[in-house]
Amino acid sequence: TVVYAPRVLDMSLHHNAPLDSLDEDASSGSGNNKRQSAAPSSSGRQKRSRKATGDAIVDAMLEIAAASKMRAAALMKNEDRFSISKCIKVLDEMQGVDQRLYFLALDLFENSNARETFIALKSEKRLMWLQGKCKINTSANMDDFDIELDEMELVAASVGYYCYNSMNKQSQHSLSPNQPNYMTELMEGSEDACREMLRMDKHVFQKLCGIFRQRGMLRDTAGVSIEEQLAIFLNIVGHNERNRVIQDRFQHSGETISRHFNNVLKAIKSLSREFLQAPPENTPLQILCSKRHFPYFKDCIGVIDGMHIPANVPAKDQTRFRNKKGSLSQNVLAACTFDLQFIFIYPGWEGSVSDSRVLQAVLNDPDQNFPHIPEGKYYLVDSSYLNTEGFISPFQGIRYCMHEFKGANSLPRHVHELFNHRHSTLHHAILRTFHVLKERFPILKLAPQYAFQIQRDIVIAACVIHNFIRQEDCNDWLFSRVEEMILEEDPDFADLPDMESGSPLKEQMGMLLRDSIATSMWNDFLNEWNEW
Repeated sequence: TVVYAPRVLDMSLHHNAPLDSLDEDASSGSGNNKRQSAAPSSSGRQKRSRKATGDAIVDAMLEIAAASKMRAAALMKNEDRFSISKCIKVLDEMQGVDQRLYFLALDLFENSNARETFIALKSEKRLMWLQGKCKINTSANMDDFDIELDEMELVAASVGYYCYNSMNKQSQHSLSPNQPNYMTELMEGSEDACREMLRMDKHVFQKLCGIFRQRGMLRDTAGVSIEEQLAIFLNIVGHNERNRVIQDRFQHSGETISRHFNNVLKAIKSLSREFLQAPPENTPLQILCSKRHFPYFKDCIGVIDGMHIPANVPAKDQTRFRNKKGSLSQNVLAACTFDLQFIFIYPGWEGSVSDSRVLQAVLNDPDQNFPHIPEGKYYLVDSSYLNTEGFISPFQGIRYCMHEFKGANSLPRHVHELFNHRHSTLHHAILRTFHVLKERFPILKLAPQYAFQIQRDIVIAACVIHNFIRQEDCNDWLFSRVEEMILEEDPDFADLPDMESGSPLKEQMGMLLRDSIATSMWNDFLNEWNEW
């Protein structure tokens, strides 16, 4: 049998069409802007090179197909020597062939290999061979032959498609030497553009990258630097962008984007113990410099409240995560300083759970590492929490929100209203903190399409970056903008405290402390009412 093989395509002449798998990390590069005039000719050479490679692949595929046809033609020539008619003639001359074996042999003769074997055998052995062969389904051999030819063509088509697809990926993911990539444009562009896309100033961004690099928490890869990895993460959480949008912006594959997002998320989360610190025991500057608040709240070290973040959870869990407004959310327990920095963050609670229950669960679980409250110190909490030792809430049933003290009724009418008003002005710090956090990271305003564990970690990472920016950039535009804002808590989430979760002794001590502060405050107000 004569078999014709196609000429092998010399892939070494076409280096732009590699058969090895492509590393998406290495698909992006930074450009050199010195020779802008060379870009058109370089682009033209690349296009001609890709076209030449594509033509060579097409020629190779046509050559393989032609070889298959030539092989089939050669086999057809052998049909004359081992034709079906000749086999039937020999079969008719044989002795001992019954009708059943005769017709089975006719089916067997459809296979050219069977016909060749039948003719080549000596006459006395043909009957025995037929009897053995006709017990087997000989059609399988013919199918294998057909499949062999089909597979050759499929392999040729697959190789051609892979090479063509690889070239397309290279052209999409690679920048010309004279074309700056997205990160170069961002870092060399205006400060406003950096703030818009990375949600922080350049010097803060570069310092955070330096921390990751120095500590080995992230590493530069062949095609994606630490700066670009962090920028990918910040673009996603800072704009709630989908993976496809980030692929196009940074010119990397979806797998590369997802991998670096998760790596950066893990790295930022590991900084939580360093940047989420217990508050100092001394009186906060914001209280010390205010006649309204000092010395009455001199022992206050921070504010605690719950923050509802939209959640994406499976259908079986949606009942537990549905909050009072009817939407799905996770209830996040947060504590912050009056400098708008987070002290403690605990995301992941179901939206249907009350704020006071979340706090009580955290206090009862030592593994949650809630900061120790020094003796005599306390946090301010709203009316959703019990007034108890370490946590001072406003008087129930008395006007509290800042907007209620406007117009003709601006002055407090009794001791409880005065206390509530001043409590509210201090508690306002955590509302401003939440506002800055969500303005910087809009992903917290919508339910992202991630696993719930990732949604929890995103909240922690956002709070870590929030604190890092606050410590590194005192002139950050979002913090500066919120200073003069008057924000109100969403009344739809307000609920009464869980009365069964408190200790009677601690509640009594909390009430005594609150009454003492309110009385002292009211007496001074009556004597110096212009300073209220």
